[in-house]
Amino acid sequence: MLLRPRPSLLRALAPPPLTRACVPARRTLSAAAEAAGTASAGDAAPAPAAPRKNTRKLGPPPTQIVKKALFLPPGVEGDAAVTADMVIPGSNIVVGPYAGDARVKEAEFVKSSARARDCPKDDRPEFAVLGRSNVGKSSLINALTRRKEAALTSKKPGKTQTINHFLVNKSWYLVDLPGYGFAAASQSARMDWSSFTKGYFLNRDTLVGVLLLIDASIPPQKIDLDCANWLGRNNIGLTFVFTKCDKVKKGKGRRPDENIKVFQETISGLYPDPPPWIMTSSVTGLGRDGLLLHMSQLRNYWDNEAV
Repeated sequence: MLLRPRPSLLRALAPPPLTRACVPARRTLSAAAEAAGTASAGDAAPAPAAPRKNTRKLGPPPTQIVKKALFLPPGVEGDAAVTADMVIPGSNIVVGPYAGDARVKEAEFVKSSARARDCPKDDRPEFAVLGRSNVGKSSLINALTRRKEAALTSKKPGKTQTINHFLVNKSWYLVDLPGYGFAAASQSARMDWSSFTKGYFLNRDTLVGVLLLIDASIPPQKIDLDCANWLGRNNIGLTFVFTKCDKVKKGKGRRPDENIKVFQETISGLYPDPPPWIMTSSVTGLGRDGLLLHMSQLRNYWDNEAV
């Protein structure tokens, strides 16, 4: 099957109106979340983990940090009336008509690729997970798939040195990319990783979007802003996934919600329209179902664009 070049999710922020014939009835968050949350026994919610000793307990994070600058997904017109139950909690993401079954029924490791051209060559859509080393990429993948060792976590930054594909429900991929920043490798190796990662972004026709992970427990980092800027300049759709929203690191100052607000204010100059963002925690499960629901509507829109 031939595929149209992937639709830019940056350009899709204000999509052209779709006809009633090609758009299913609009779901509210409650209806879509109910469909996403009807999980099988193998997808049961994990028991809450005990708080870590080096963090202090926080109350529930705010469900909305900003009340405007919403991300309107494909199928939702720019002048649409958006009610509170259409917004995924802890995010700026509106649930649109392409939202569907977001359950993860099975996930399996497929392959590791040392070069972008060695990645799987089928036509399944995929989401790339990218972020600074030690931001929690592997923990997020494990939380999304609810497989404790889908992507092995490590206390040593820079462990991931290849492009790793995980097949979800035999229909789409999660892709674990090398972390940028302080990798436990030589400078020349870090340059090589950066080169083949950029080659993956620029040449991967099945890439639906990038999940750019940002550590919410610390102030905004220049390297994250630089990465977001590069993705934006190359017209690669992304979602900001704020990790570690359950804790405050000692000596780091602000709460996660305050760090997120500062990051949003800083990044607003790079994008004329607000990119999607969501708060998550691999410890408490915060944001897991909402992120999967968001990914379902982007994936379903991508599938509808296939010709």
